Amino acid sequence: MNNDRPLENLTALVTGASSGIGAATAVALARAGANVILHYNSRRADAEQVRAQAEGAGARTDMVQADLTSAEGAHALARFAAERPVDILVNNAGSLLERTPVLDFTEELWNRVMMLNLTSAFLLTQSVLKGMVERRKGFVVNLSSVAARTGGGLGALAYATAKGAISTMTKGLAREFAPHNIRVNAVSPGTIDTNYHRTFSTQQALDGVRAATPAGRLGTAEEVADLVVFLCSDRASFIHGQVIEINGGFLMA
Repeated sequence: MNNDRPLENLTALVTGASSGIGAATAVALARAGANVILHYNSRRADAEQVRAQAEGAGARTDMVQADLTSAEGAHALARFAAERPVDILVNNAGSLLERTPVLDFTEELWNRVMMLNLTSAFLLTQSVLKGMVERRKGFVVNLSSVAARTGGGLGALAYATAKGAISTMTKGLAREFAPHNIRVNAVSPGTIDTNYHRTFSTQQALDGVRAATPAGRLGTAEEVADLVVFLCSDRASFIHGQVIEINGGFLMA
């Protein structure tokens, strides 16, 4: 194994790869030797820029569009993935969509948040597991959130609930598929300095998180991406079913 490119010749599918943690993860996987399939929804131009960075790192790339807030989009992406030898799946796509108080929440919004953050991840994982079992090798990394442990901020209940389910799903999948040499883990970021948090948080709220974080700063998308790459490498060979917090000490077990 090339220590500089530990994922040489593996194929990775990263959802939500047009920005933030997904974009950084796609590029980090490419630098580690993987070929990368980038999923995006509406931001094709941004995804193309990430693709160029991944190809600049030596990866072969592909792109696929799907709206994972809908069952149709989730099933379409699952069918696409099932037809390809996906060795690494990173279920990154997610959002609270809009910050909404519980009493104003509609069933339609609840279902869209759950489809995007939870159900689509399950369907996509299910679609690639058959090939991983046949090849007796595979890696699934799910993106949870510190919100899974805190309940999230005001207006983020559905998102936090979905992320809590992602953490639980990770453990169940790991238990079932570890005997097939498939490693399933999750990373649980705190507040990361991306457009996501600038969209759904105020500067005052971000400053408050920064002040409450022992590390004294917000995290970066690249730091989360490095953790994902580690979990897919041989250096993590005995790590199964873990939800690894990466939050600068903001929340400690």
